[in-house]
Amino acid sequence: MKKISIILMVITFFALQSCVEDDNVQFIAQPPAEFGFTNSFLTDYTLVPSAANNIGERFTWSDADFSVPTNISYELQSATTQDFATFETIGTTTDNEMVVTIGQMLAIAEQAGLDNDPNTENPNEGDIYFRLRAYVGDGNSDTQAFSEVKALHVVLPEIVSGPNIQISSWGIVGSGYNNWGAYPDAPFYTTDQANVFVAYVTLLDGDIKFRENNGWTNNLGDDGADGTLEADGADIAVTAGTYKIVLDLNANTYTIEAFSWGIVGSAWNDWGNAGPDAKFYYDYTTDTFKLGVKLQDGKVKFRLNNNWGTNLGDDGSGSTLEADGTDITVVAGYYMITLDLNNNTYTMEAASLWGIVGSGYNDWGNGGPDYMLTEVNPGIWVGEIVNLVDGNIKFRANEDWTNNLGDDGADGTLETDGEDITVTAGAYRVRIDMNDSTYALYH
Repeated sequence: MKKISIILMVITFFALQSCVEDDNVQFIAQPPAEFGFTNSFLTDYTLVPSAANNIGERFTWSDADFSVPTNISYELQSATTQDFATFETIGTTTDNEMVVTIGQMLAIAEQAGLDNDPNTENPNEGDIYFRLRAYVGDGNSDTQAFSEVKALHVVLPEIVSGPNIQISSWGIVGSGYNNWGAYPDAPFYTTDQANVFVAYVTLLDGDIKFRENNGWTNNLGDDGADGTLEADGADIAVTAGTYKIVLDLNANTYTIEAFSWGIVGSAWNDWGNAGPDAKFYYDYTTDTFKLGVKLQDGKVKFRLNNNWGTNLGDDGSGSTLEADGTDITVVAGYYMITLDLNNNTYTMEAASLWGIVGSGYNDWGNGGPDYMLTEVNPGIWVGEIVNLVDGNIKFRANEDWTNNLGDDGADGTLETDGEDITVTAGAYRVRIDMNDSTYALYH
């Protein structure tokens, strides 16, 4: 019995020694069965330098399982050709997501030979490419796998030399606009006539006056309600609506006329039976009217003042407007529409639109679509009049949480995935400036 015990002890000793000394147990890495991007992609990515710091795309992906008990690293790569003959590394992470900014996408697009200069022969749109590398160990590891290559179609809007229209020193103030100066006055714009200015503005029931430089030193009213201006004159009564106001300082007169271009149709409001037309906003930099809108499959036309007296369609050109023209067929999607009434043309482009979502507007998307904002100038998004309720809101692109903005410090500065923004019930004018990541809710 003692011999047997000794033999067992020797066997056990050598077995333990083997376990201690041979600690390089080898695991054979296996290629991942499924590995790739999981985020949704846009049809087109519009890239403008003024929005360089904004999110272009948030890439997310599934785990790459190499069947080894170690951390997996991921490297997001970009290229100008689909074969990735040459490529650049955007970044490396052990997480399952990575943000690429519009500025980074612009740099890749420029490497691909795209630009926004209409005077070059280079195209202003094309594809740039992304793929994901997963690997075990350090960056030089041969134990690796690659996702499929994803082509993103990018558009660099060409720089257009617009008309020489400027924001004037004159503006509109009053209970009918900004509660007598609670926020900046509505601007007048210069015209081709000296000292004649024009404004396109949505007013509330109340009174207005005209003043210079948001101050009361130079202000004009109308003592006789006869269209003639007087210094320090009486308030001018107005009713809610959207107007074109012309201020003629040569003759000391003004005119106010209803003026609201909108989109109507089965693709928007059941030809006017399901609500007002979607309102266009004036862009002084191009002297055009613009609208960001979500449409359904159907048809649309453009009309003035929610009325069929003046309406525009397209008899078949795809870009030319005709009075009482043919309905325009559209497919469901998010669009930026531009009306050029000087040249009787229009464009409808698929776009990424910022909108308002939240308990303060549409029950976080459960109570209807987001309120779509319109980019009136590069990087400047507006909406009016937006009826909010007590609650919280955020801004997101194309009703998708992939790109969303909040305010972490309640300081008027937007942050990606930031905190909800608290609002109280009322009608608001909303403005986002993507150039400096600020926003304002005027009430």
